[in-house]
Amino acid sequence: MKKVAFLTLGCKVNTYESEAMLKLFCDAGYESVDFKEQADVYVINTCTVTNTGDSKSRQMIRKAIRQNPQATVCVVGCYSQVASQEVAKIEGVGVVLGTQFRNRIVEFVEEYQKTHQTVIHVADVMKLSHFEDLDIDEFTKNTRAFLKIQDGCNNFCTYCIIPYARGRIRSRDKESVLKQAQKLVDHGFVEIVLTGIHTAGYGQDFDNYSFYDLLVDLTTKVKGLKRLRISSIEMSQITHEIIDLIATSPIIVDHLHIPIQSGCDKILKKMNRHYTTDEFASKMKELKEKLPTLSITTDVIVGFPGETDEDFESTYQWIKDMHFNQLHVFPYSPRQGTPAAKMKDQVDGNVKHQRVKALMDLSHQLLHEFASQQIGQTLNVLIEEADGDYMIGHASNYLKVKTKLPLDSVGHIYPVFIEECQDTELIGSVVSEEN
Repeated sequence: MKKVAFLTLGCKVNTYESEAMLKLFCDAGYESVDFKEQADVYVINTCTVTNTGDSKSRQMIRKAIRQNPQATVCVVGCYSQVASQEVAKIEGVGVVLGTQFRNRIVEFVEEYQKTHQTVIHVADVMKLSHFEDLDIDEFTKNTRAFLKIQDGCNNFCTYCIIPYARGRIRSRDKESVLKQAQKLVDHGFVEIVLTGIHTAGYGQDFDNYSFYDLLVDLTTKVKGLKRLRISSIEMSQITHEIIDLIATSPIIVDHLHIPIQSGCDKILKKMNRHYTTDEFASKMKELKEKLPTLSITTDVIVGFPGETDEDFESTYQWIKDMHFNQLHVFPYSPRQGTPAAKMKDQVDGNVKHQRVKALMDLSHQLLHEFASQQIGQTLNVLIEEADGDYMIGHASNYLKVKTKLPLDSVGHIYPVFIEECQDTELIGSVVSEEN
């Protein structure tokens, strides 16, 4: 039996797409093995969000070639979309795909194995108008299931290469989404995470069906679904009806990831982010009033061109005042072809590093404060793995919780009474072992 190995870099969308491609190989009779093992086919699903993503992608491509020079090496994803010729020049690469044609990857592998001529299929994503369906029955390494509902982004933030790698918004047909969701639940997943390049942009390319409509259908029509999570949502997309739905639905979790990117209006404008800090703060206040248990996490970019020490201090203080529960912090990385890469006043790398550290320290502080507030509360926890004498998982608000349960509790949700907070990790006792 032929063996295939996958290495996935980057976001949850890539994770979903890798699992879907792996299913295609398994359906064709391949055995899945770890990337460190000898395989007949290696697939590297690449990322290009940062320079580090590009570098890591090239590193993993060369690692696969070294491991088995006779193997067919396939490079797919965002980096190969925007730099296909650069990838094709790497000696030993057999198949180059971008962010389309993944549903034909086995066919292209077989073509290369017959001809030994490099196979390159990279579409002009800016001309795409349809969503490429990639189905999954189950995930190989996860207790929660990711469900990709859209691709592309129309925002064109000045720092971001992704619209050029993924194209404009294309939404998955609602019946396809519901069918895939039901299939995942039928395979035992109790939590589904909706994901995409601009997840809540779902439906912008439809006439009479919105992201809110999809949330309603998923929570009312998918039998057996216990938990629904939105991977990321822009504040402008959080409508009053979505707030009310989250507040009343027992299925949609009390956690939202809402990117802010900067807490300084000058920098937000240069980023082409279509809001001010006051507008963001006003909506966040409404969210916390209507959803008092809601956990809000965010993304922040530091060292954007022209960001002064004063600008960064404004961002730091604003984020601290807003009491986000956790921060994902990134140093600005110039991406060739984006407006920000040509801007003057690029910030020194050491300064970026210092600013990242300052915000990561703040993030730890905010997360500890939020975790400490959970003592005495009962949280519903999805058990994911063993950790010494404990089982560990994530609560609906995405805090990590440890509790005593048997090994067969993995993949099930239990109510846990929180008794202790160790740094940012919670420890508690199961209220009921019925899940």
